[in-house]
Amino acid sequence: MTKILAVVALLCLATPALAEEAKPAAKKAKAPMMMTPADLKWTDVPRMKGLQSATVWGDPEKGAHGRFIKFAGGTENPLHKHTSDLRTVVVSGTFYIGADAASAKELPAGSASFTPGGWNHVSGCRAGTDCVIYSESTAKFDFVPAEKAAEAKK
Repeated sequence: MTKILAVVALLCLATPALAEEAKPAAKKAKAPMMMTPADLKWTDVPRMKGLQSATVWGDPEKGAHGRFIKFAGGTENPLHKHTSDLRTVVVSGTFYIGADAASAKELPAGSASFTPGGWNHVSGCRAGTDCVIYSESTAKFDFVPAEKAAEAKK
């Protein structure tokens, strides 16, 4: 009987230790990140006149990212699409987006939008003041003009 109690006691003591070993290794704590407007590094967006961006995280040329984009007032992006989804918040100015110029919705500061990948749309910044938006995507950024998308289908 003593041997049985010793085995049961050993199993009771060993079970929590075995359970701990079976858990996946704890992830390292992520470091906090804070940026002020003075910390932002604005650069011209390649191949897009009137736009500048400041990346907050990730790399828009390679994959998932978040960044601020500044549009000069009066900037108009012709009909185009993006491969991946974009989530956007308007920080300043009046940004617009829609399936065409006639149906585009004006989004003042504080507005949010979701642009599904593959959706042909127009977008831009109304004249009179510059616009700043914050945009995030789970993939790299692309801008596919509607005429190039039509050519690709041929």
